[in-house]
Amino acid sequence: MTGSPEDLADDFGLDSDRLARVDSLLETWTSTGVIPAASYILGRHGRVIAPRFFGHVDGQNLFLSASITKPLTVLAAMMLVERGSLTLDDRVADILPTFAQAGKGEVRIRHLMTHTSGLPDMLPENDALRAEHATTEEFQAAIDATPLRFVPGTQVRYQSMGTATLGSIVRAVSGTTLPSFLTSEVFGPLGMHDTWLGTPLAEQSRVAPVRISPEQAATDWHWNSAYWLGFGAPWGGLTTTASDYGKLCRLMLDQGRVGATRLIAPATVGAMTRNQIAPMVTIPELDRQHRPWGLGWRLSWPGSSAFFGDLLGPRAYGHWGATGTLCWIDPDADAFAVVLTTLPPGDQGTHLARISNALAACLT
Repeated sequence: MTGSPEDLADDFGLDSDRLARVDSLLETWTSTGVIPAASYILGRHGRVIAPRFFGHVDGQNLFLSASITKPLTVLAAMMLVERGSLTLDDRVADILPTFAQAGKGEVRIRHLMTHTSGLPDMLPENDALRAEHATTEEFQAAIDATPLRFVPGTQVRYQSMGTATLGSIVRAVSGTTLPSFLTSEVFGPLGMHDTWLGTPLAEQSRVAPVRISPEQAATDWHWNSAYWLGFGAPWGGLTTTASDYGKLCRLMLDQGRVGATRLIAPATVGAMTRNQIAPMVTIPELDRQHRPWGLGWRLSWPGSSAFFGDLLGPRAYGHWGATGTLCWIDPDADAFAVVLTTLPPGDQGTHLARISNALAACLT
């Protein structure tokens, strides 16, 4: 259900005056060129406000979501775990034999989902592969040949290539590509009809362009290129709307239900959203206690404003994306937010943190 600003406070615990402040903040930023375009939604107690749009976008536009793709790739793999096709301690090389190259034989699926695999975030040849318009299979071949940066399970280092490998595992185990699996098993049941992993050419004109540098614009493989939008990177290639992505957030808050239909089990939601780093005794204490990850979801990090801001509850979780995107889910408040912009946020996600704080302050 959606709601107008006037009925929010009484009906589902949102302060309409504070919500107007969020709108004013984004209106100022887009009108002055700080952010080219933005959209957001805020949901609570089973209801959601109508999506807001700022800058040169409207309800027809899609956003390249970048790394908020990752929880969906992990969700696909966790659906296979539910079905008895995988366990988190399965060795990746037992499913993808060529992955065992360069000393990677002991990497487990659990490591791919928690950023503890030792794989790099991006491959050294990332630019070259994109310049060649490489396929996901060619990216995987390069990952297979890449040595680890550290022994699996001994450090937490963000690694998009671990998520890429999960996409290959989904294909190997399910017999269908990750984009096809997500379309039939997740997007369809959730009603995410404006969401693609690998955007069809006919839909690419709807994607709001991300702000890129002149150097990036000189290539044919930048974020806004037909190649990248169609590639469907398992670690960051999703195009979507705030309303569509909010349906995933609602699924998590509803313990895996879509209306009367169960898509995933409550046990799966629990596993994805509890601290999976804490039991790894070979991980440094600082990371285990203060930089926790679930399975695909970043948990609330004490003492850090980066991306999530400062006002979320201790059990909140979510993700961010390098194109300027953010989602969070706070089960204690029964609330979620999705923020999609076209301004890459940098390492600290300052503008996203400020928007997150303003949205969290709307919860009454």
